[in-house]
Amino acid sequence: MKEKLTCYIIDDEHLAQEILEAYIGKVPFLELKGTFFSPLEAAPHLEKDKPDLLFLDINMPDLDGLSFIPMLNPRPLIILTTAYDQYALKAFDLEVKDYLVKPFPFERFYKGVLRLYQEQSPRSLSIKEEVKTMPKPEQAYLFLKVGHRIQKIAIRDILFVEGMKDYLRLHLLKEKIMTLLSFAKLEGLLPAQDFARVHRSYLVAIDKIDHIEKNRIQIADQIIPISDTYSEAFYKKLKGFL
Repeated sequence: MKEKLTCYIIDDEHLAQEILEAYIGKVPFLELKGTFFSPLEAAPHLEKDKPDLLFLDINMPDLDGLSFIPMLNPRPLIILTTAYDQYALKAFDLEVKDYLVKPFPFERFYKGVLRLYQEQSPRSLSIKEEVKTMPKPEQAYLFLKVGHRIQKIAIRDILFVEGMKDYLRLHLLKEKIMTLLSFAKLEGLLPAQDFARVHRSYLVAIDKIDHIEKNRIQIADQIIPISDTYSEAFYKKLKGFL
């Protein structure tokens, strides 16, 4: 296991820095290498030292933490520390490792850094490599952005998907939802053998089809056209179920 995780603090508040420094000092596998008041101050040191972990505030003058993250190359592990919870969705997009809302107790801090430390162990890394080579099990659900939330959606509940300009409307068994996503991206997330694109604006769950007549599909009370562009591939896929 890696002996220590080297870390930096970037926060424009003295008190926040002092609390983090005290917390880090209590954890034997963390080694503080630098404390800075802004990303601009820290940038040249990050490039030189390449710390393992960065405790990063969000709201700072000149350059905020969320804007700074995409500039980091290589990118260390990042734990965001902020007084605001409304940035969690953006943080999710940037793949930060943890999101600590101030004031956070030492117990919550320790839980987050311990998980990261354990993930860096040789055993953990070897397990990750094994998982990469194993066939992926059929995923039973998706997480999609719906407005300002991330919603869990059971794949078995999807009847069909309708294109709505920049959005997709998912018709589910009990509801309809809108998500800002492309067909190409969604098709990459769904099991290919269970779904088929039948039109520029429609993708259907094959097992939800009631019947097909004259190049039109009925699913529940909806009639969906099959376009010439997609008909050959669709009927070829359908043969596997006949």
